[in-house]
Amino acid sequence: MNEIHTNRLYLRELNSNDHQQLSKVLSDQESMKYYPNTFTSEQVEDWIKWNIDNYKKYNHGLWAVILKDGDVFIGDCGITMQTIEEETVPEIGFHIIKDYWNQGYATEAAMACKKYAFNQLNYPEVYSYTTLENIPSQKVAEKIGMKKAKVFIKNGETQVIQVAYNNDFS
Repeated sequence: MNEIHTNRLYLRELNSNDHQQLSKVLSDQESMKYYPNTFTSEQVEDWIKWNIDNYKKYNHGLWAVILKDGDVFIGDCGITMQTIEEETVPEIGFHIIKDYWNQGYATEAAMACKKYAFNQLNYPEVYSYTTLENIPSQKVAEKIGMKKAKVFIKNGETQVIQVAYNNDFS
C-alpha cells in the first residue's frame, strides 16, 4: 500500500517502531472504555503483528494515522475483516489518542479508508461495528455516510452495525 493522504493526515502501514505511540491509545482506560479491556505491552505488539499479517493477506489493515503538521503519530485507522453474524466483511475501525479527540481526525481518516475500500479494493460495501454505548464511533460512521443496518446481541452486549454501499458513495 502506498500512503493514503488527506488534507491534514497521512496513513501508512504500522511497524514495530509504532509500539510506544500506539500504546498511548490502546493501553489508555478512557480511550478503550468500549473494549473489554485495555491492552498490555505484549498485546500492543501482537496488534501490530496482526495488522502486518493483514496487509499481506488482504492488502489492508489498520494503518498508523500521522498528522502532517509535525509528523505526529495520533492513532490507527483502517479496514479489517470482521466476522459479523457468521459473515466476514470489511470494517472501518480507528483508535485516536485522546489528546487529538474532537478535532475531526477520526472522521477524516475513516473517510479516506472508505474511499480506499471502494476505489482501490473494490468492496461493494463497508461496515462499522460498535457496542450500542459507543456513540462517538457511531457518529463518525454517520459523518462518513454510513447508515444503521442492524442492532443485535452478541456475548450479552447490544451491538450496532452501520453500513455504506459503493453505489451510494459520493
